[in-house]
Formats: sequence, C-alpha cells, structure tokens
Amino acid sequence: MFDKLVLASNNAGKLKEFSALLAPLGVTVIPQGQLNVPECPEPHYTFLENALEKARHASHVTGLPALADDSGICVEVLGGKPGVLSARYAGEPKSDERNNAKLIEKLQGKANRRAWYYCVLVLVRHADDPQPLVADGMWYGEVQDTAAGEGGFGYDPYFYLPEFACTVAQLAAEDKNRVSHRGKAMQALQAKLRELA
Repeated sequence: MFDKLVLASNNAGKLKEFSALLAPLGVTVIPQGQLNVPECPEPHYTFLENALEKARHASHVTGLPALADDSGICVEVLGGKPGVLSARYAGEPKSDERNNAKLIEKLQGKANRRAWYYCVLVLVRHADDPQPLVADGMWYGEVQDTAAGEGGFGYDPYFYLPEFACTVAQLAAEDKNRVSHRGKAMQALQAKLRELA
C-alpha cells in the first residue's frame, strides 16, 4: 500500500472531498499543482480514458501513485451532454457561471430535466501500472432553472435531488460525500484498496 498519492487535479473542491474520503485509510492527498505537474490534455470521448490519461501523466511527472477522476453532468434530453466537456462546456477560460448559463439556455422549453452526475476514478500505483484500480458512481437528479445553495461547486446549485428536496449545493458536505457520484465511486475504490492492504 502507500501513504500518499498525487491528485491529478487542481480543483480545490475535489481536493477537499478526496482528502476527507481517503483520510480513514491513512492516505495523504497532494494536489498536482504543489508538485508542479502541468495540466494534462483530456482529448478523449469517455470519462474513463480521460481519467486514465490524467492519472498516468501525474504519476509519470511525480513518481508517486496518482488518483484521477473524470466526472461531469449528463443530461438525458441533450443526449448525455455536456458529459466529458462539463468543465469547459462554455469554452475557455473555464467558468462554472458560464457553464451553468449555457446549460440552462440549452434546456429552455424542455420538459424533461432528468440528469445524472457520473464519476470514474482511476488510481495507478506507478505510471506504467498494467492494472489500474477503476471505480465509478452515478447520482441521479434534475436540472432546475435557478441556483439554490452555497455549497459544492460546478453544477451543484442547479442539480436538484428529489429524494432530499434540495440541490446538491444545499446538502451538508458529509451528506454529499456519502451519497454523491464521487462518494459512491470512492467507496468502491476504498473497498479495492482494502483488498490490497
């Protein structure tokens, strides 16, 4: 096993979530920016391929085990878009505000608001790991037209959860970590890591 790994992301929200989720296993998570890892291109059409590319890249640069996720929101009536383009849906520079505005605009006049968050995690023990650990999770909800809540990041203020009667941004962080797409994927990954311990 290992006691630290590099997170192949500079997203402060993801760092906070992953640090909390990996703490019970005694693993310290270091964001790639602290180790001068340049951002990795994400040229692929699937979450899995992009996550694997990012994990191998961070591990190659640092020599450490690396964890990458690729995640996003998929909207049924838009054929699964924005999907892998979620973070850059409105183009560069990345902007949650512009991404959300574009999504709401695309959904104008559409009755079907069903959507899901999807996350795939890839952990490589080294850059050439022939058997990366892979786990994924999904979280179903609906896209609403107005933002609600101060928590979370990305599309969270617009992603409504019928079972909680609130948006993701209105959930307590510990609840989000337990039931989210990333939380579900992390629980599956934790189980795989325990098997290795």
